Amino acid sequence: MTGEQSGAYAGLGGWTPESLPVEGEVRAVVSAPHPVLSRAGGAVDPTSSETVRLAADLVATMRVSPGCVGLAAPQIGVDAQVFAVDVTGHPKAVTVHGTFVLCNARVVEATRWKPGREGCMSVPDLTGDVKRASRLVVEGDLPGSGTSVRLVTDGFEARALQHEIDHCAGLLFLDRVAGAHAVYQRKVYL
Repeated sequence: MTGEQSGAYAGLGGWTPESLPVEGEVRAVVSAPHPVLSRAGGAVDPTSSETVRLAADLVATMRVSPGCVGLAAPQIGVDAQVFAVDVTGHPKAVTVHGTFVLCNARVVEATRWKPGREGCMSVPDLTGDVKRASRLVVEGDLPGSGTSVRLVTDGFEARALQHEIDHCAGLLFLDRVAGAHAVYQRKVYL
């Protein structure tokens, strides 16, 4: 199922990472307590060559990272409001928009709050229970074209979007847990 389209916004309008005119490079992911992870990222010009390169790099890095469903610019050391998401194939995902990148994203509606377990590449040893909206409307701009989009999503994809928007605001999932009792050592299976 895909999210609905609304008003002057045209969903993703056929945008794919392959729409970007550059090949992405895999970048190193920074870990907490790196200072870039606690700073709010700046708004970007989605049509600039720097933003387009950043978008391509986020997708390339996400694709080589097992289990990764989202990656924000601060996680690769850039304090900018840009992130990539792709929940395709995840067992908890119902609504799936495929691989996409948003710039300057903002939540315009959040409802149906539910707790759920989250992990993060920048906090590799821990997971935590975070209460997030399970129905979400987000607006943002597509890199390259600068087209404004409105995504309506739910469940796991909604959680992933909120997690990445938090990164762009200088927040980690650890900033959203109810307390130390809601933080767990990550399990590693061989």
